[in-house]
Amino acid sequence: MRLFRVGLFTDVYFPSKNGVSTSVYLLWRELRRQGHDAWIIAPELPGAEPEEGVVRVKSVPYPFFEDYRLGLPSSKALPKRFEIVHSHVPFTLGLWALSLAQKWRVPHLSTFHTHYEKYAHYVPGLAFLDRHTHIIPRLARAFYNRVELVIAPTHPVKQLVQRYRIERPVRVIPTGIDTELLEAAPRPEPDPWPAGRRRLLTVSRLGKEKSLDVAVRAFARLAHDANAHWVIVGEGPEREALEALAEELGVADRVTFAGALPYPAIGGYYRAAELFLFASETETQGLVLWEAQAMGLPVVAVAAGGAIDSVQDGRTGYLVPPGDAPALARAAAGLLADEARRRRFAEEARRFAAARSAPRVAEAMVAAYEEAEAIFQSEPRKLYFGFPTLKNGSSRV
Repeated sequence: MRLFRVGLFTDVYFPSKNGVSTSVYLLWRELRRQGHDAWIIAPELPGAEPEEGVVRVKSVPYPFFEDYRLGLPSSKALPKRFEIVHSHVPFTLGLWALSLAQKWRVPHLSTFHTHYEKYAHYVPGLAFLDRHTHIIPRLARAFYNRVELVIAPTHPVKQLVQRYRIERPVRVIPTGIDTELLEAAPRPEPDPWPAGRRRLLTVSRLGKEKSLDVAVRAFARLAHDANAHWVIVGEGPEREALEALAEELGVADRVTFAGALPYPAIGGYYRAAELFLFASETETQGLVLWEAQAMGLPVVAVAAGGAIDSVQDGRTGYLVPPGDAPALARAAAGLLADEARRRRFAEEARRFAAARSAPRVAEAMVAAYEEAEAIFQSEPRKLYFGFPTLKNGSSRV
């Protein structure tokens, strides 16, 4: 097997808790386990501990998004020249990755993790500007058309990439699941679910784009009849509004906001719960859906984005129309009322998620590195007014 020296460039990484951080971490860890010389290049963050193989560059706070910082590129921070450049976000460090790949004349591939239009509300005026100018697809096209290969975590994301008119080859490679780490996590102490209550769980950032208000309204419909209690793991700017909504709907005493937890601890919550509730329409892959199922936790989610690929409707859980709180409540209540079916779904969920093991996914990514290398060699590039072009001089815009 060919061993690569690869740099994983990301503007988002631990201790910020989100799907991109987890995805980058698991890929990096598995590449190293398989003998590759893999490095993470990420912004400095308060509370970040030094870690072998992780390079932190100086950063400044991003004013519109909590826990997010803009990395300040500095070649002095790099441990070496990489053979493969793999970017994970098309912002400051992603642009630096693009520049380094040009400078070093090496292949660059990039993972399309996020449906950026769904996050436009975090930048004042951007959503309005995008509606009138389609600036987000245009910027994405300008970035991704300059890499050798685009990685999409799900088929719906591949379709999004194609709708953006990104013309580079796209390969679907999901994020792996670390079942060993999830299984090793102890059950939460003290137990956040009151004795005798049905145990519902959500793991999510508490942001508008996650549609947790829909989940709260759904839970309010089933909480008392199903004798259920709901634990929400995660933190974000909508927490206060969600707590107020639970109070307004009369279920505040049946909802526990557990806050953000270290990634190694979350497995215990998955294993202790009976049902995973999820209303987000913006997931590119729904990593938490895969983690829940890997731990034998059936899922009730909305049929949107990455969830469509991530849940087998009627086998590992149920998918309902986006934004439909009554449908979400009916599906959850029905599954809780039929314990034999819930257990059957739990076993199917474990089998379904087994194909997403982190080692298998890392092997698929190495194959993508080899493909990117072949594409690079067949399409020699030169710099043209600061932008990479194909051999015939046509631009990848």
